[in-house]
Parts: sequence; C-alpha cells; structure tokens
Amino acid sequence: MIPPPAVVVIGGGMAGLTAARTLVRRGLRVTLLERSGRFGGTVDARMLGGFRLDSGAESFSTRSAVVPALAEELGLTGRIVTPDAPGAWVQLPGEDLQSAAQPLPSSGVLGIPADPTDAATRALLGPAGALRAARDADLPPGPLATRPHVSLGELVRTRMGEEVLTRLVAPVAGGVFSADPDDLDVDSVAPGLRSTMGRLGSLGAAAGALRQAAPAGSAVAGLVGGMAQLRDALVQELLTAGVDLRTAEQVSGLTRDGAGWTLATEHAAGRRTLSADGVVVATEGGAAVDLMAPALPALLPERPGSVPGVALVTLIVDSADLDAHPRGTGVLVARGVDGVAAKALTHATAKWAWLREQAGPGVHVLRLSFGRVGDTAEDVGLLTPDADLYRHALADASALLGVRLTDAAVLDRDVVRGAGALPHASVGHRERVERIRAVVADAPALAVTGGWLAGTGLVSVIGDARRRADQLADALGAGGPL
Repeated sequence: MIPPPAVVVIGGGMAGLTAARTLVRRGLRVTLLERSGRFGGTVDARMLGGFRLDSGAESFSTRSAVVPALAEELGLTGRIVTPDAPGAWVQLPGEDLQSAAQPLPSSGVLGIPADPTDAATRALLGPAGALRAARDADLPPGPLATRPHVSLGELVRTRMGEEVLTRLVAPVAGGVFSADPDDLDVDSVAPGLRSTMGRLGSLGAAAGALRQAAPAGSAVAGLVGGMAQLRDALVQELLTAGVDLRTAEQVSGLTRDGAGWTLATEHAAGRRTLSADGVVVATEGGAAVDLMAPALPALLPERPGSVPGVALVTLIVDSADLDAHPRGTGVLVARGVDGVAAKALTHATAKWAWLREQAGPGVHVLRLSFGRVGDTAEDVGLLTPDADLYRHALADASALLGVRLTDAAVLDRDVVRGAGALPHASVGHRERVERIRAVVADAPALAVTGGWLAGTGLVSVIGDARRRADQLADALGAGGPL
C-alpha cells in the first residue's frame, strides 16, 4: 500500500501541537520538531510550594468555542471553570497608591466603556473625563470607521478622549499585549470593532455590542488544575496516535525538493536531513521568515521585528490579610505609577476557587508580570536578575494590594522568563499578515501559523493552527478527520 503523505511540523508550541493533531487526525504521517527541551511554548507549569502552578498562560478567552471544543475533545470538559466574580482593579498614577486604585468596569472591550456615564466608569474618569467620553455618542463615525492603518490609541483618543485612553484602555492593553495602544493595530486586537462602530454610530455602542455578542458569563475561563493540562493532553494524544515528537532539534534549513521539501536539522547527536510532502512552520515570526525566505525571498521585507520579553514572578505568601481579596482578582497597572515596576498582578487564589481550596486560609498565590513594548535595558523586566525581580515583586505586591508583605511571609517563589513571548500587532499588522499569507499560498504544501500571525491568546493561536493544518491536509489529498 502507498503510505500517506508525510508532514513535518516545525515548532512545538500550542500552534505546532494543534497543527500536528489536526494533521494526524486527517490520516497523515506527522513528525514534530521542537528546538527547546519541552513542548507547549507559553503554556507550561512548575511545582512551587507543593502546588502545580501555571508558569505561563493561566486562562483563555471565552469569546469563541475554540478552546472549550478542544478541551472537550481531549476529555477535559469537566475541568473548565470561570474565575470568581470580584474582577480586576486598575492602578492609576497618584500620590496615594491606595486611593488611586479602582475596580475596573466590566462593560465594553479592552477597557473601552460601553457607557462612560455609569457610576464605576465615572469614578475612574472623573466628571470631566466622563463628559468628554459621552460625546462619542453624538459624533459621526467619520473616516476612522473605514480608514486603513488605525491604532487602538488613535481611535479611543479621537472618540472618547485622553482620560479613557490613559486610565482605562492603556492599562488593559499593557496587561494583555505589553504594548501602548498607539502601537496596536485596532483591527488586529479588536476585530470588528470599527465596522460595528460604523454600523451603530459610536465607539461605546460598538464596544457594548461586541461584549454582548460574546458567550454569556465571564470573559475568560481556565481549567481546574491549570492550563498546562491542555498541553499535556495534546502531547499524550499525539504520542498515542504515533506522531514522532522530538525536542532539542533545531531546523536549520528548508528547501523545495521536487514535489516536496527537505529539512536540515541539528541536535545533540549531530545533523540529519528529513524529507516531507508538506511542512507547517509554527515557530516565532523571525525564525519562521528566516526558514522560509530561501524558498520564498518575497517574505524578507515582512520579517517582524523583536517583540516584548516578559518576566513572570510567582510568590506564595502566608498572609491572612489577603483573605479579604483587597484588590479583587488582581491589578492592571497604568504607565507612570511611581514606585511600581510591574505591569500587572494576578491574585491567583482570589481568582480561582480550586486553587484557593488547595492552598487553604491565609496562603496566597500572586503572579506579577514585568516588561512592556518600549522598555529599555534599565527597566525592570526580562534582563533583570532574579534576586532583583524578587525584590521588586515583593514591594510591588505590597503596594498594589495595600498589605505589607515581608520576606518572612514568602513560602516559595519562582521566576519565569519568556523572550519574545508576546507578538506585537503593530499598526498595519492585518495587511502585513495578508501579504505573508499570499506569498506562502504560492508555495506548494507549505503552511505557516503561530501567534505572530494569528494574534495573542489561545483562541487565536489554536483556531488559526487548525485552519492552516486543514488547508494543508486538503492540498495533500488527505481524507476527513478520523
């Protein structure tokens, strides 16, 4: 019998794992190569203080059924859980950190309020800021609804004013994307927002409509026991299905060879070559373009620049004062807050009931993240030594939560670094992605996927990887899913 086509997936993050699963379920022979020593990319876990804690992504957006569907297929449906209700706070600049912290309104999207006159939003904006934001309802949509190359910052500043931008949208964008709203392509980070604004007549109405269109309930969800279980279940299913999973193997060359592809790799045992009928490139952006450019030189001008690196500090602390959850499920930090280097703090034991039950009274898990687009080597972040990150994390947690935490209260701690962890959807990103897709589409049996193209978050990454893998399987004449 003629064996089914062979496909090599380059990159073992969540995009690569998802693509490999889609391909093997279509009946193809699959080899997956990962240059690091583990799979999962930004999804991982570590043992800390006797707990298995996520050391990367700890939740997923519920705006679509992509992740729940995958979890169901992997037998994890019963473990899906939503966060506790208190919600996040925002820390704004001010002489008194405690009075400058406020609950973050839950309406709208990316901090854009559906109704800037409601009490919670007015408390953050002040009377003048709320009045300026309310003018959005009377302004015509104008060219911002259709003009190409519009940033999130320009849209919000023009429609609702500087207060909404700096006090609501910027802290959310910094926490989610590690970027300034003026650098973010609005169509990439909030698809459909501008077209809905054009249809409904105002930015607030559009933000409210997008929020209402999302599934009911919390905007995010997680898994009891942590998101790393999704990675673990994917890897186990791939092993069971016979996928050849290899770590510590770097692909150094990719060339077109007749009707297929030849890959050159390097690993501890030396070098080798692989032949494949099809290839999925699921690495980060720079590496992806470098691999494909010899066969597709038109990609070189589209090579993405460096993206933010993030340092995540996890603290397990013994503090009964935190049992009251003084800042809800965590705090997003605006730029310019004196004395605080972190961009965000997640009070994990306040956010997730399953973790709180494991920890017991008085024991709390705090996650603080450092690093934004535009940071220099002097800023606290990816390049900061562990000991200094710990000192900043302890001081920032005390300031943001309003509870003094000392070394004696720290039961365990950990630092995780992610170089290039957050793809940056800069202005013009969607057009750049379209150009890249068009070039790759001209290459037979080649697909490219990953967060640098699909966008930040598991919903975007997993959904795009499935689509690209299915398209490649179709091109190779594979059958339907097994």
